[in-house]
Order: sequence, then structure tokens, then C-alpha cells
Amino acid sequence: MSGGSKSIAHAISSRWVIFALSFVTGAMWSTAPASSSAASAEAAQFPQSVSQGALVIGKVAPGSKVRYADRDLLVGPDGAVVFGVGRDEKGPVNVDVRERNGEHERLTIEVTPRDWPVERIEGVPPETVEPPPDIAERIKREQARVVAARQRNDPREEFLETFVWPVEGRISGRFGNQRVYVVKGKDVPKSPHSGMDIAVPQGTPVKAPAGGIVTFADASLYLTGGTILIDHGHGVSSNFLHLSRVDVKVGDRVEQGQVIGAVGMTGRATGPHLHWGMNWFDVRLDPLLLMEPQR
Repeated sequence: MSGGSKSIAHAISSRWVIFALSFVTGAMWSTAPASSSAASAEAAQFPQSVSQGALVIGKVAPGSKVRYADRDLLVGPDGAVVFGVGRDEKGPVNVDVRERNGEHERLTIEVTPRDWPVERIEGVPPETVEPPPDIAERIKREQARVVAARQRNDPREEFLETFVWPVEGRISGRFGNQRVYVVKGKDVPKSPHSGMDIAVPQGTPVKAPAGGIVTFADASLYLTGGTILIDHGHGVSSNFLHLSRVDVKVGDRVEQGQVIGAVGMTGRATGPHLHWGMNWFDVRLDPLLLMEPQR
């Protein structure tokens, strides 16, 4: 972990306050350890309840083996583990922890459901909603490259940093909302919104919300235009879309607050804005759940 990162103890206590918030109700959930089948002097610590779309950070005894959703999780030197709960996860979800001394815990975490409004969007180029076959094949190839970049699983722990806003402005699109595009007078349903849109002027500098490694950088994807992915460790990544300028390249190390590009309206966009998305591998997450209100 970089020198500016918080200790795992501080990160766990402060981030639970963030991740245990319900986006819909604003209610705070208990941070006590979830129920388990075995007592342990160093019991695993996870929130008892999380929202759909949440990034979940927990703490286990160093050297433990942790499994969630058929995946073995990396365990940090201080016992930090992280995973994501998807938009449509009904829960409860289970985490299996096996310590070096043989103690086994099976933890159950409830998942708080959210409402997902429908957004009707007008004014996008029709060919970006219903692309011809050659363009559809291009989109498929480009998205495959992005998916591959999200599979990185480094032991770095920048995800423990307290994330900052990449830009500050009006939130014009919410994570998870069902999107319907209006094309030539007809409604065309598409996938739920995969991130958060922030409306700011063209050319506004975009800053890294946390440190990490650039795993994807391309100025001209068909749907998402200028696109950057930053890996924050343990499968956690941020993506920034519709950029007018890309200032980094694959392999670059970036620090929190570093300018990585500029806001634009490239790709499928109706106006200048930043789309900020987050993932845990292929699980899409809501960046807003990590953030304190803008000033």
C-alpha cells in the first residue's frame, strides 16, 4: 500500500460508515461482525447488511483463506479483503473464512434492496443505440478489451484510500437506473446504467479518485469515446467514459488527485459529462456509495 494510504484499522472503521449506508433510505447499519458458525479470538469483521451495488471491505486474521461467490479473495498483510455486491443481488450473501489455525467461519450478510427508476433519454445519435452489423461487431470487440482489463487481481490496496470526487458537479445520471433511449419516436430499452454521470463543462480536468495502475486507455471507443480504467487492487477498478482528452497510458501509475484526462461528450452522449463507473471484476458497483456529499 502506498505511503499515503490509511491503515487497515482506520480504513475498516471509516469505510463501514460509507458502505453500510443505504442509498435509498440513508439509514446506517450495524458494523458488528456478521453471524458465524465458529468462535474465534480474531473473528472476521464484516458489516451485517449492505446495499445492492456496494463495495464491501472486511477484515480477517492475516493468513486466512477467504472465499466469496466461488472466488478466492486476496487477503492483505493486515487482513483486508474486499468484494462487490451487484445491482440485482437479492442476498443474503455468504463469506467463508478459514484461518491458519483451522478455525472456520461462514458469515452471512444481508443485502438491502433498492428502487431502480426508469430513465428515458432523448437526443443520442440513433446509430449508437441501434448500430448496423459492422458497428455492432466493433462495439463487441472494444467491450471485450475493457472486460479483459478488469480481470487484473493485484495485491495492491489503493481501494482502502478514502475516495475523492473525480469532478464536482450535478449528478445527471444514477447507477442502476433502467435506461430507455428514444430513437425516431420509439422506445429502445437498454441495459441499466453502469455508473454515475456528473454534468460539468467540456474540458473540465478529471482527477483520479484513488491511486492505482492504468489498465486501459483509448481515446476513440465507439460507445464510450475517450475511456480510461484505473485498477485499485484486489479486482477493484474505476472507469471514466466520454472523455475529450486522455492524458495517461496503459501501465502508468497514478496517484489520488492526479489529472488523467478531461470531460467531453464523445461516444453515446447527449452533452458534456463524466461517466464514472466502478467494478469488482465483472460486478458493477455504485461509486456514489463510497462518497461523502459534494461541498
